[in-house]
Amino acid sequence: MEITFTDSRLQDRCESQAALLKAYGRDGARKVMARLADLRAAETLEEMRQLAGKCHELKADRHGQLAINLDGPRRLVFTPEDNDPPLKPDGGLDWSRVSAIRIIEIVDYH
Repeated sequence: MEITFTDSRLQDRCESQAALLKAYGRDGARKVMARLADLRAAETLEEMRQLAGKCHELKADRHGQLAINLDGPRRLVFTPEDNDPPLKPDGGLDWSRVSAIRIIEIVDYH
């Protein structure tokens, strides 16, 4: 899957093991690197349903965003790259047609 980032600072952090270690510690950095590797290896978002991290759609003020569990309460939050994401007839996101995402943040939104 193609991955972009909302800003260069977030991209630099996510692409540097040293920066991840500094920001999130050993376990957090390991989880971020693993989840990003899973996302890059997936052809579509649908494949993420079968992998660790419990990829899920968010609701309320985060409608349209998705998250993957990291360490503790931290989540990797992203959106489909398309401005008009592919939808199923019932209006839900068609995960099987999402092949590019934009990473928004790594956060504890709880």
